[in-house]
Amino acid sequence: MLPVGKPAPARPVKVFAGLLTGRPSCLPQARAALEETLGPADYASEVMDFTFTGYYEEEMGVALKRQFFSFDRLETPEKLAEIKLFTNSLEEKWAENGRRLVNLDPGYLNEARVVLASTKDFAHRIYIGQGIYAEITLLFQHKRFEPLPWTYPDFRSEAYHRVLGAMRARYVRQVRASSR
Repeated sequence: MLPVGKPAPARPVKVFAGLLTGRPSCLPQARAALEETLGPADYASEVMDFTFTGYYEEEMGVALKRQFFSFDRLETPEKLAEIKLFTNSLEEKWAENGRRLVNLDPGYLNEARVVLASTKDFAHRIYIGQGIYAEITLLFQHKRFEPLPWTYPDFRSEAYHRVLGAMRARYVRQVRASSR
């Protein structure tokens, strides 16, 4: 007979946010608001052109820019729903005429995966509470990020993999340092 599995707390994860905007001048304010709640950013990507889809253009305009931030304080994975609700409140607060100026996409990563939060249900998403769903967007296997069938085109790009790889390296160092 096999022994019964014992529940254990989840290992902490590194929270990040992808900011998308047609007004790059909004990025410092968005970063400051995120840091007020999530703690200091330990990584900021370059500001990148967002050319992967026209999905956001009607709402946010053209020539969209994307920047990622990760945060120094590690969190428990179950905080993702709370973080998504917080980022949604910021989007609503900054909206003009019912249109978002900034789209905030929070998620987390650990050694093995990148997880994104969403308010939309779909077959590959798991409900995590408070009206929020989570999806594994990328797996880290064979020393690289591997997309899944539902992975968004931008998260398939090498540019994003470099950014997420830098965040993952910080995370691995943090976990190793805390276990000494």
